[in-house]
Amino acid sequence: MKTRMAELEKLDRPGLCKLWQRQFGRPPPNYTSMGFMRKAIIWEEQSAVSGGIPPYLMRALRSAGNDRQPSGKVAQGLKPGALLIREWNGRSYQVEVTSDGFRFDGLEYRSLSAISKKITGTSWSGPRFFGLIKGRGKTE
Repeated sequence: MKTRMAELEKLDRPGLCKLWQRQFGRPPPNYTSMGFMRKAIIWEEQSAVSGGIPPYLMRALRSAGNDRQPSGKVAQGLKPGALLIREWNGRSYQVEVTSDGFRFDGLEYRSLSAISKKITGTSWSGPRFFGLIKGRGKTE
C-alpha cells in the first residue's frame, strides 16, 4: 500500500482525476481533495482484490444514500405501536416503534442505534442494545 500511495502522490490533479474516472466510471465530485482521491482509489483497488463489498452492505449503503432505512430482518419483525423496553444503569427506557422509525422521549428517530447512543453516550448497535439480535446478527 505504501508503494501504491507513493505512486499516487506523484500524480498531479488531472492525473488523479483521470485515474478516478477510470476507477469509478465518472469524474470526481467538484472540490474533492487530492488526498481523498488517493485514499478512495487505493480503497477501491483493495476492495476489488478482496472481492468487493458484500451485497447486503451495498444495499444498506445505497439505502443510506437515498435517506431511507435499509430493510432487514429486525425492521421487518417490528410493527408500529410495539414498545421496546431496556433497563440501563438503573433506569428503564421505552421506545415506541412508529411507521417511520422510532419515538423516544417525545422525539422521532430513524434508527435504534441513534437512540442507544443517546442513552449510553457511546456507539452501540441499536437492535443489539434493545435485545433484538444476539451475537453476530442472529435474530431472536
